[in-house]
Amino acid sequence: MNKSVVITGAAGGLGSATVRRLARNGWRVFAADLDMSALHALATEKVMPVALDVTDEASVAALTERVSAETSSLDAVVNFAGVLGIGPLVELAPADFRRVIDVNLVGGFQVNRALFPLLHAAKGRIVLLSSETGWQSAMPFNGPYAISKHAVEAYGDALRRELAMLDVDVVKIQPGAFKTGMVESITQRFDGLAERSTHYGKVLRLAQKRIPQEERRAGDPDDLAALIEKVLTVRRPRPAYRIHTNPQAAALNALPTRVVDRLLLTAFRRANR
Repeated sequence: MNKSVVITGAAGGLGSATVRRLARNGWRVFAADLDMSALHALATEKVMPVALDVTDEASVAALTERVSAETSSLDAVVNFAGVLGIGPLVELAPADFRRVIDVNLVGGFQVNRALFPLLHAAKGRIVLLSSETGWQSAMPFNGPYAISKHAVEAYGDALRRELAMLDVDVVKIQPGAFKTGMVESITQRFDGLAERSTHYGKVLRLAQKRIPQEERRAGDPDDLAALIEKVLTVRRPRPAYRIHTNPQAAALNALPTRVVDRLLLTAFRRANR
């Protein structure tokens, strides 16, 4: 098999697991990320590291030029590049909010648009990393990330329906928590948020106590890598795949909106007594 794939966010926990799995199974992988030292640790005969800032048009153009120099067609693009965005929406710095949207949404748009001629030539596939927060109602302090992933869901639906007319598949992955650096960083972020918050310090501390539960529940990145490989090789992939969904979050999402609102408001009031 001489199939080629571009993986953005390749140095992260999920991206690197997918790079290794696909390369091991014969794919030629263009591993793209800002963290070049981590990328070089992944480099093999099958893995070509490429520096990439998905928010920078010139960097995306350089990636496209590099890939085009190596192949006239591309079988897949897997969009892992993403950042965590949490915090009270009325206290969040505008630059921090824009950063989450730029990386998680606009970055994928730029990469997929630039590489599309190569994908079209192979009738390849685009894989978008959404999240379980992309189909669930947004929770307090998770707004920036949830907003970006809801937007990825809409982008993915529109793109899938457009590219179906051109024989290019688009698939959304909607994972829950996995053991990556992103999950591990949440505790430290909540510390800073609670210290700086004018209105939500106590409830942020309360929310922080639940983070260890999420870390214990987090899945193995290799499981997600196996799903990505399936999505890239199955004859007719589904429009979306869920993996490792938090059952408590899913159950809460199924409740009437007013019930969820009351539960959250009650928790806020108790925390501030």
